[in-house]
Amino acid sequence: MMNNVYFESIKCKDFEIYNLTYHEKRISNTIGLNINLYEYINPPNEKLLKCKVVYSNNSILSISYDSYKKRQINSFQIVYDNHIQYNKKSLNRDNLNKLFLKKNLSDEIIIIKNNFVCDTSIANIAIFYNNKWLTPKKYLLQGTTLHRYVNSGILQYANIDLNMLKKAKKIALLNSMIDFDILTQYTIND
Repeated sequence: MMNNVYFESIKCKDFEIYNLTYHEKRISNTIGLNINLYEYINPPNEKLLKCKVVYSNNSILSISYDSYKKRQINSFQIVYDNHIQYNKKSLNRDNLNKLFLKKNLSDEIIIIKNNFVCDTSIANIAIFYNNKWLTPKKYLLQGTTLHRYVNSGILQYANIDLNMLKKAKKIALLNSMIDFDILTQYTIND
C-alpha cells in the first residue's frame, strides 16, 4: 500500500497557501486526477506551516499541519547510486533514507547517478556556474519549486557533473518550504 501513497508538502503562512497550482499539477501527473486543494486546505493559524497532503490513486487520505523550522545545511556528502528512482513523491522514501544515512558528518547528501548530479535527500539542487543558474536535467523528482523557476527562465536544465558542482560559485536548494535557498558558504565531501 505504501508504494501507492503519495504526499505533497505545501507552504502556508499568514493563512496564505503557496503555489497550489503546481502542487495540483503534480498530483494530476501522479495519479491522473484533478483535485482542487483549496477545498481541503485550511491553515489553522498564521504561523509558517508545512501542510502535508497524503493521497492515494483515488482520494485524499489526510491533511496535517506542522510548524516549520528550516534545517541548517552547511556541508554535503557526495553519494553514488546508479539505480535510485523517486519520480513520484511517494511516502515510501526507504531508498532515499538509506542514502541519507551515508552522510557521515555532513548535514545533507548530494546524489550522483550515472555520473551526474541529481538531487539532495530533501530538495532539488541548482548551481551558479558560468554566470547562470543550472539545475540537473536528470533530477530524481521534479519539485514544484524547480518547475516554477525553470518556467520563469531563472533556471536552465543541464547535465551537471561532479567537477561542475565543485567549481560552482553558489548552490541553491529548492523545495516548497525553503523556495530558492542560495548557499554561498558550504563544503562538499566526496
